[in-house]
Amino acid sequence: MKKNSILSGLVLVLFLSVLFTSCNDNATRDDDALLIVCTTGMLGDALQNLLGDQAIVISLMGPGVDPHLYKATQGDLAKLQEADLIIYNGLYLEGKMAEVMEKLARQKTIIAAAELLPNDKIRYTVDKVTDPHIWFDVSLWADMVQLLIPALEQTNLFEPALLAQNGERFAEELRALNVRTLSEISSIPADKRVLVTAHDAFQYFGLAYNIEVFGLQGLSTLSEFGLRDISDLVSLLVARQISSIYVESSVSDKAIKAVIEGCKAVGHEVKIGGRLYSDAMGDAGTAEGTYIGMVEHNVRVIVAGLGGQNE
Repeated sequence: MKKNSILSGLVLVLFLSVLFTSCNDNATRDDDALLIVCTTGMLGDALQNLLGDQAIVISLMGPGVDPHLYKATQGDLAKLQEADLIIYNGLYLEGKMAEVMEKLARQKTIIAAAELLPNDKIRYTVDKVTDPHIWFDVSLWADMVQLLIPALEQTNLFEPALLAQNGERFAEELRALNVRTLSEISSIPADKRVLVTAHDAFQYFGLAYNIEVFGLQGLSTLSEFGLRDISDLVSLLVARQISSIYVESSVSDKAIKAVIEGCKAVGHEVKIGGRLYSDAMGDAGTAEGTYIGMVEHNVRVIVAGLGGQNE
């Protein structure tokens, strides 16, 4: 009898513990508050700018997280199930979450933001693979944000007038950012306007701002690189006399360091010009933790490393 009493007591304690935890979790969110779950920080920033205090916006992938390799955790799945609306980039950026999104689409309202853009705005590789890194062209990102507005209106969750007002304000900020980026990148001498990074995320940036871009890995960090890739990049840096290459906040610097060593072996000195934010933004509460701050940081670091003139 005593054993049964102890067991019953333990069960009661566990039950109360679970109940208390559930109550605490629910207390962090107002029952009337809309919950929007985004995959990347860039999308979370765009939604926060558009919605203001109309919803709670959560980004699953924080600073330093590589969306190409990201797998949803049990906590992520719980947030996705609770969400009133889910926004993801699409174009295979979140490759390992494709199946999750496909299943959720049967019961949830889901928007693939990058796929709102017309097909002729999307960049394709020579192998006809879509490039998902649209946020590196500020003008294109601004187009996507504007296309999000009617998509959000169709959900009937938000106030259209506020969406329009916030959208216009954010559009003005992005237009100004685009002008500044064009001006600052153009200050780099034309023969030095070569950007070398860990993976091929910056092609939209290169096309928009007239700078050649080379990535050691392919569009996705899932792709492998070999000695031939390193050798080809070393030859390029030597031939063009480029002295700065860049690591990325969400990608290992191992590959870039191998390129630096390869250059050193043939007598050409190359340094790391700085750390760029590619597939993830900076820490929350910092300038780089916003889309505009992230772009400004990247431009400042690129210009400084390649010999341009920051204003």
